[in-house]
Amino acid sequence: MKKHNSYALLKTFSLFFSAFILAGCSEMVVFQPKGPVARDEALLIATAFGLMLIVVIPVLVMAIGFAIRYRASNEKAAYRPNWANSIKIELVVWLVPVVIVAVLSYLTWTGTFRLDPYKPIPAEAEPLRVEVVSLDWNWLFIYPDYNIATVNELVLPAHTPLDFRLTSATVMTSFYVPQLGSQMYAMAGMQTQLHLLADHTGTFDGQNREFSGNGYATMHFKAIVKTPEQFQVWVHNARQSPETLSMAAYKALSEPNSNHPVTVYSPVVAGLFDDIVGQFTGWMGADETMKSRMQPQEKMHN
Repeated sequence: MKKHNSYALLKTFSLFFSAFILAGCSEMVVFQPKGPVARDEALLIATAFGLMLIVVIPVLVMAIGFAIRYRASNEKAAYRPNWANSIKIELVVWLVPVVIVAVLSYLTWTGTFRLDPYKPIPAEAEPLRVEVVSLDWNWLFIYPDYNIATVNELVLPAHTPLDFRLTSATVMTSFYVPQLGSQMYAMAGMQTQLHLLADHTGTFDGQNREFSGNGYATMHFKAIVKTPEQFQVWVHNARQSPETLSMAAYKALSEPNSNHPVTVYSPVVAGLFDDIVGQFTGWMGADETMKSRMQPQEKMHN
């Protein structure tokens, strides 16, 4: 009877522990991928987690099981305090972690090259170029092929390779859409690259994952993935926007502020992204170009 109660207690603890661990999984958007990169990353995380549980679960079970079996009131348990070592235990203690580390090393090595964010994603569709600029504390997205830009809203076509160039007009930040894949840093005076692809339509959360000052907590945006046909309709409507992103408009936009309303601009002054990168390279004299473009008389690229 006591043995039955012990196993029942162990089973109840195991169920409670599993429920506790899995309680928040519905909010873990990393495990709800909407693109091939995010899917591979989620699988890699899940595989690594599962491999580590090979060590964790037995330890937890034995910690509870031994306490129950060798309790003072259980006189039937064999008590053997005098023993030197056990080859079987030594093999398990050393071989299992070695195998796990070896498998994790292989997965990490191959995954690092397979999921290289600078590596273009092969697809039939032509890639969409997007220039991402991190501001204090908003996101500016420029579509150079369409001569439009948006603030705090990233609209993308499904099943189309996405070619991002990223920079920052201020401190270092991190661009991340968890359901699409890899995060990438945006740094002043530099440009980084990121290649993603969305194979589901929908609205996904994007965020800055690098602390960047007072407005960090609200530095979010929506990534809206549409069908290719719907994206073309959006582009057509965006080109009708009454807002133009001139150098003066950009200067006002770049002033520190939080929760800037979603805004669509068209047209966009030519070479804005490169000018933003160049403004931090004063030792090369490149910032003079942007200063001259800040003058009241500006020529817009139509």
